[in-house]
Amino acid sequence: MIAFTRAQKYFNQINTELLGLSVDSNSSHLAWMYDIYCRTGIKVSFPIIADRNGQIARKYGMIASDISNTETVRNVFIIDDKGIIRTILIYPMNVGRFIPEILRVVQALQMADCAKASTGANWLPNQPVIVPMPQNYSQLEERVESINKNRNGISWYLSFEEPPKKCLKSEEKECSD
Repeated sequence: MIAFTRAQKYFNQINTELLGLSVDSNSSHLAWMYDIYCRTGIKVSFPIIADRNGQIARKYGMIASDISNTETVRNVFIIDDKGIIRTILIYPMNVGRFIPEILRVVQALQMADCAKASTGANWLPNQPVIVPMPQNYSQLEERVESINKNRNGISWYLSFEEPPKKCLKSEEKECSD
């Protein structure tokens, strides 16, 4: 809760909202939020859903049934503006979430969608994207020529380009302290 609250401004900068889900009661959430504030001065500013019967958590596979019938694993769901789950990150109870990676995944999804391309392994904001595969032989020949001229790939099936300028607007803001 604290880490996500501290990073909330960065999520907001990339047009992302935070929402918590817990199998604990609303009273428990209020107590946590108050205790966090009293001990750290941090106000948790995103909503937390009280899923007392675990119905939502079960639908999303968040109950670690091999460990407990009520103990949740630490899941992160990245859901797009159309309500489609795009990424699920699952952390065991004893491993904390890594906020920079969650921010990077959101940015990679946004970039891939905007550029109509893919992001490669270890992709970071403002790095080149993978160009979609050629759809015909003529495009394949153009791709090979471009790679030979610009040294922007290893073969017709893997080449890179700078992201379109329109896709960089959400990435201009620095997303780390």
